[in-house]
Formats: sequence, C-alpha cells, structure tokens
Amino acid sequence: MRAWGLVALCATLGGCVTNAETVQFRPSNPQQQAMMRDGQAALVSRQKSSLVLVRPASRQVRANGRPVFVVAINNLSKGPVDFRVAQVEATQHVAGSDYGMQVVTYEMLVQEEKNRQVAAAVFTGLAAAGNAYSASQAGYGHYPTPSGRTGTFYSPTAATIAQSNATAQNEAMIAATVETGQRNMAVLEQSVIKDNTLMPGEWYGGQLHLAPPVASEGGGAKTYTIVITVGADRHVIDIAQGAAGA
Repeated sequence: MRAWGLVALCATLGGCVTNAETVQFRPSNPQQQAMMRDGQAALVSRQKSSLVLVRPASRQVRANGRPVFVVAINNLSKGPVDFRVAQVEATQHVAGSDYGMQVVTYEMLVQEEKNRQVAAAVFTGLAAAGNAYSASQAGYGHYPTPSGRTGTFYSPTAATIAQSNATAQNEAMIAATVETGQRNMAVLEQSVIKDNTLMPGEWYGGQLHLAPPVASEGGGAKTYTIVITVGADRHVIDIAQGAAGA
C-alpha cells in the first residue's frame, strides 16, 4: 500500500529519544483496526468516503515532548474531499475530565524555526566577532629586553595568516548556519501535514504534531483522542501513551 511508504519516510524524521514512552491505539468503533507495522503500533480507520492510517512518527516518544504522528488519508469517494488541519481536534482525558491539546500547525513550526534561526544567527555573529578580534591581535608579540623590560613587535605576515584563517572560519560558520536553517525549513515543508483537497482515489499525508500531554495521576498511561475530519467523515483515534515496556 503506497500510504505506508509515506509513513515509513516520515517516520525516519522522528529520531531517537531518551526517557521514552510508547504509543498504543485503541479502536473506538468496528470500522477501526489496530495493528503492528514493522514493529510499530498503527491504526486503520475506515468511514463512508475516506480511509485514515495513523502511526507514531518514531518508535518512542520523549516523555515530556510533543507526540508526532504520521497520518495518511485516502479519498474513497467519487468526488473531491477537503482535509483541513484546523478541523483536527485533540483532547486529553485526565481523572474523568477532558482537556484540549493544541495541534501544532505547519505555520507554528515554521515560526519556531525562524526564531531558532534568529538565535543561531546571533550566536554565530558573536563567534565571528570573537574570531575577527583574535585575528586582529595575532600580529602582535612581546619579547624581553636586556634591561628586563618587555618589548612589543608586530608581524604583518602573522596578522595576515590569522586574519585569513578567521575569515575562512567565519564564512564556514555562517554558511553552516544558513544551510541548517534551509534544510530544517525544507524538512518541515516536505513532512508536516497541511490543508489539502484530495481527488477521488488520491492519498495524502504527513506529520501531525501535538502539544505534550500532561502527566497522568499515579504515573499511569496518558490517554487522549485525536479526531481527524475528512470531508463529512470523522475519524476518532483513541491513544494511550505510557512508559516504554510497561
């Protein structure tokens, strides 16, 4: 099934985590089936005009981090259907009460990355300034005089070499900072799910990021529900997230 190729591609972006938890799916109606795909929990939900496949984006979830799921959607109808990220709902269930969980959209993730790039640029600029200052002082040296005092000399050759090295280092740092920012933006563009109109028979999908769920009472599993709306269909996905191996 082509959708699982998309799921596998996106799953590689999750990386490894420590202090980890794992995710299990609980079918909420007879039209859903929980399964294992390549050792990972997954769920298939079928409604009248759409099919939704969900799995975690990585084998383990950071305990206090954002859970990320890869969602694949198939339009089973004979006409176009809309998927809108704003219509995705997430709710955590704690001690008999329900609390909304924020869906972290592509636009939010892009803004976070822009903020990170600004901070990285500031630190890179400070490091570059430090390199430039050190290079400007590299041509100066000291030597002892017969009278016991210290003399000062200046070597244009040493200064030129140091300044050339500093320039090369600064250019490399700046280029690496820009490249990292561009790469991160490209990953977000490619991987994060966005609004989309699905034509008949079309598959579409990507990563769905949620705000971290709060710890449950007694340290048990965190339970929450994601509702994914595709056209007129509502896919209700029940999830339990707990300590790995529990």
